[in-house]
Amino acid sequence: MIVDCAIYRDGRRIERPADFAVALDEARASGHAFVWIGLHEASPAEFDRVSQEFGLHPLAVEDALKAHQRPKLEVYDDSLFVVLKPVVYEARSDKVSTGELMIFLGDSFVVTVRHGEGAPLKAVRKRLEDDPEFLAHGPTAVLYSIADATVDHYLEVAAELQTDLEELEAEVFSPDGGGSRDTAARIYTFKRQILEFRRATGPLAMPMARLSGVGPWGTAGVPFVSADAQPFFRDVNDHLTRVNESVDGLDRLVSDILSAHLAQMSVRQNDDMRKISAWAAMAAVPTMIAGIYGMNFDHMPELHWVWTYPAVILVMAVLEVLLYRQFKRRGWL
Repeated sequence: MIVDCAIYRDGRRIERPADFAVALDEARASGHAFVWIGLHEASPAEFDRVSQEFGLHPLAVEDALKAHQRPKLEVYDDSLFVVLKPVVYEARSDKVSTGELMIFLGDSFVVTVRHGEGAPLKAVRKRLEDDPEFLAHGPTAVLYSIADATVDHYLEVAAELQTDLEELEAEVFSPDGGGSRDTAARIYTFKRQILEFRRATGPLAMPMARLSGVGPWGTAGVPFVSADAQPFFRDVNDHLTRVNESVDGLDRLVSDILSAHLAQMSVRQNDDMRKISAWAAMAAVPTMIAGIYGMNFDHMPELHWVWTYPAVILVMAVLEVLLYRQFKRRGWL
């Protein structure tokens, strides 16, 4: 559905147009205005009308309708198509989920299409409307503000994940060694959350580098985006680089924690096996002696001695004490 639609002239909202085509013609005629339409999971019929009025490329329209796209930037003849993946962190379940945000930029228009939750569009629009001087820069200001808000939220999510990882690390290296049965499952689930986060942040590096004019793109501009905005996009790109470095660090650390947990489990199992072996060896001595004297032969030494029984019990006890001390000294018990 269409969430919002407005004409902005010199950075100020002037009206909600009744017809897209008329609004676009008015914006282009004035020279200092643009139309911003926001859609949320629009139906094919709704989006078909918007795409026809604004001349959006069919391939970009298909991507916007089907969603499930990687972050990217594509340039068409009449528009620029940008895909972002906002991230939502659910504190109660410690779960990372992603939405999708498609942005069409063209001559005097911006069309935003939102799928799922987490897109900062409402807050961005409100902030821009409160700053007409900045919004007067047109569609470029909208694209920058959306990208900046999205990447800044990445930093917040990365900080939350870092806190969760520290708690998980403390549990694994606690005195009981993370002995809970679900510890390994929790570590693996956390690694899956990091992977979901990486899918949103990693592919965005190239589009941001292109918008900021760094790397192989040099000073080359992007159509429909003001070249004067490159320093602002470089700031967004710097924040994104920090996020990606943080994600890489989290991924390496959680892999190390998982390896440490598995090593602890292996050591604990070895300790258990040594204890079992020690107790089995201690049980074997009296079993052997009792087995010898339980063979029921008539002609066996010491069978008719008065002190045979207490002597055998004493021998068993002495051997058990000696074995226990030996195993204790070696750390098996």
